[in-house]
Amino acid sequence: MKEIMDRSLLAEFINMHGLDAIFNEPLISHMNLYNYDQGELICSQGEPSRYLYILVKGKLKVFNTSTQGKMLIISFKTALEVIGDIEYIQEADFINTVEAVSPVWIIAIHQQWLKMHGKDHTPLLKFLLKIITEKFYMKSNALSFNLMYPVEVRLASYILSVSFDPSDALFKGNLSTSELRDAANLIGTSYRHLNRVILQLCQEGILERSKGFIHVKDKERLITIAGHSIYE
Repeated sequence: MKEIMDRSLLAEFINMHGLDAIFNEPLISHMNLYNYDQGELICSQGEPSRYLYILVKGKLKVFNTSTQGKMLIISFKTALEVIGDIEYIQEADFINTVEAVSPVWIIAIHQQWLKMHGKDHTPLLKFLLKIITEKFYMKSNALSFNLMYPVEVRLASYILSVSFDPSDALFKGNLSTSELRDAANLIGTSYRHLNRVILQLCQEGILERSKGFIHVKDKERLITIAGHSIYE
């Protein structure tokens, strides 16, 4: 993670996403821009939440880890998205771990400034309400999706979420075979059945499995199978 000291780039992201209509000038003056590389953690489950993070470019993975060390992926996020909104409202520690799937740019604001300049700012409060309710709506959809659609469709949607970032055409990620158990947990199937579906897609020339990774060979056919990406 590195702080980007370029205030003109920060202003560009603010204008791009219309954040000047959400955050007042005192809050904008306390914004800082950060860049995270693929695989870096933005926050970790259980640690104190001191900042509100605004994803302005890139893709994030949100997951939770049980006391037994079992990881459950919650969702993938693309801009514009907020991390730490529920924690800020509830004054709680981070409930999930958030990791950069692709290179990401994030604006951070310390909670002390939010409490000082934002607690009565109506545009900000409406924005946070919208973001939080969208998360609950998406979670409901994801539960229905896992019940209604076959594993092939759920897997296609998951791989698209992991392997591509709509804001970065150059980013083409791969699914590590070490993450397959986590993928099986997310889409609601067994590890054994997931491997059977992957083998089928490899035989059809849509995926390729090699050197500990699964690569997408035919993105368009994978999109056709998925229909849409429920995990974003």
